[in-house]
Amino acid sequence: MAAKLFSPYTVKGITFKNRIVMAPMCMYSSHNEDGHLQNWHRTHYTSRAVGQVGLIIVEATAVSPEGRISPQDLGIWSDEHIAGFQELAGLVKEHGAKIGIQLAHAGRKAVLEGEILAPSVIAFNEKSKTPKEMTKDDITATVEAFKKGAERIKKAGFDVIEIHGAHGYLINEFLSPLSNNRTDEYGGSAENRYRFLREVIDAVKSVWDGPLFVRVSANDYHEDGLTPEDYITFAQWMKEQDVDLIDVSSGAIVPARINVYPGYQVKYSETIKNGADIQTGAVGLITSPLHAEEILQNERADLIFLARELLRDPYWPRKAAKELGVSIEGPKQYERGWI
Repeated sequence: MAAKLFSPYTVKGITFKNRIVMAPMCMYSSHNEDGHLQNWHRTHYTSRAVGQVGLIIVEATAVSPEGRISPQDLGIWSDEHIAGFQELAGLVKEHGAKIGIQLAHAGRKAVLEGEILAPSVIAFNEKSKTPKEMTKDDITATVEAFKKGAERIKKAGFDVIEIHGAHGYLINEFLSPLSNNRTDEYGGSAENRYRFLREVIDAVKSVWDGPLFVRVSANDYHEDGLTPEDYITFAQWMKEQDVDLIDVSSGAIVPARINVYPGYQVKYSETIKNGADIQTGAVGLITSPLHAEEILQNERADLIFLARELLRDPYWPRKAAKELGVSIEGPKQYERGWI
């Protein structure tokens, strides 16, 4: 039986040549606080395309200046950003990879000068700045910013959009009762806490008909927080909204002790995949090709998102192919070394 890791994956007419995905990882490498791509990003992402990764998802990219995690974050809040992303898409696609982007807003976890926004006036921890509670106008403007970001990235020729709903950033802050104590239609019940994400998805979909992923933190690791079972409900709603895949991560909404080990989040992916009957991606200390293959063969996820392992080894797909007994085509220029 052929290795599933190297089988193609098609979604909304876009085919990834294998199921290896480069997970979005912040590089904090933009200069001048202008959100523009640098040579570092061109080298970093293109190297993984040369290494035969199927889908490369560019790091969390802010839809508004106040939505950056740091002043060095990439941005998509201006039409001036389009050209850089267009160039990056060309570089990555030249090597047979598909390219996606993670559209993001940091919410209360923004480490910036000036006002920061959140669903409620609750700081992340005692060292963090206290955010301003978002007004209806702030919410409307932020939803519009996600829409404009999607519009710009479509112009740049990207294949996939992932909405960042994880790791304690703005969308996650609305979803979790630990960070959302609003009493209006954006707080209280699960439906109300989901409303902001629902509006973001609808806004993005009004300008984007390509593959749409959402990254979630499926476990708050807190007795009063959300669990993977809560995310089955959210995932069912996302499926109704035509989201194609849930990228299943966990944690970071509040400071918490997390017991990490290889594949520690895979069970959450499996729970959501089966519970909501939706495609999922697994991420979190997946380093071994055999482990990646096991996850796919046992239908615990549909795609394998690699993060730090791809920082260590941009050519991990070559190693995986060797280990799984699969012959893959490497770059012609490297033929003598890829035997």
